[in-house]
Formats: sequence, C-alpha cells, structure tokens
Amino acid sequence: MTTTEADQLTPEATADPAAEHAPVAGTDHDHGVHGYHKQKDEHLKRLRRIEGQIRGLQRMVDEDVYCIDILTQVSASTKALQSFALQLLEEHLRHCVADAATKGGDEIEAKVEEATKAIARMMRT
Repeated sequence: MTTTEADQLTPEATADPAAEHAPVAGTDHDHGVHGYHKQKDEHLKRLRRIEGQIRGLQRMVDEDVYCIDILTQVSASTKALQSFALQLLEEHLRHCVADAATKGGDEIEAKVEEATKAIARMMRT
C-alpha cells in the first residue's frame, strides 16, 4: 500500500484489516482463491506487457523524445491499466460478489459496498 492509499483510508477501514479479508467457511476464499485465479497467468503476462510500456516511457524520456509522442504512450499505458482493472473488477463481481449473493445477509451488502468503492476509485483516475 502506498502512502497515498493509506491517507485515503477511513478509520473504519483501518480498524481491523484482517477482518475485511477474513475467509468465509466453505468457499474458495478459504484457500486463497480469488475471482482472477483462473486467469492468473494471463493477468501476469498482461501486467508484464504494461510494465514494458512503462519502461519504454522511461527510455523515451531518457532519449529526449518529443513530448506529444511520450504523452501518446502515457495514454496507451493508462488505457491498458484501466482495461486490466475493468477485467479484474468483472471477475470480482462474477466470483466474490456472486458467492456472497448466494450466502445472502450482511456479506452481500459488504461485497456490494466494497465493489462500489472500488468503482468510485477507478472513476477518480
């Protein structure tokens, strides 16, 4: 977690971080399996490609490439990260939120609130 992310946490969010991610008996979460688990290798490959784009940006600055060309690559990198985030969010909804929905009660409310906050953070960027 970065300093910026820590600054954005509310007192409720920092009260018991372990409780927020505590496994629920009888689910994949007991075994550390998350919604993105089945596509983990694809996600890692995609993130490495994005990492390469960022290294390319560093090279462009080092080589004094024209500003607009660098900005074009910044935009492409940003869109790649946003696309990755949307796919991860979709997998979270299909797996974690859907699992909570089958259980009902407070868990579904918590997962929907968690997803809503994640969407709000994504929209701020």
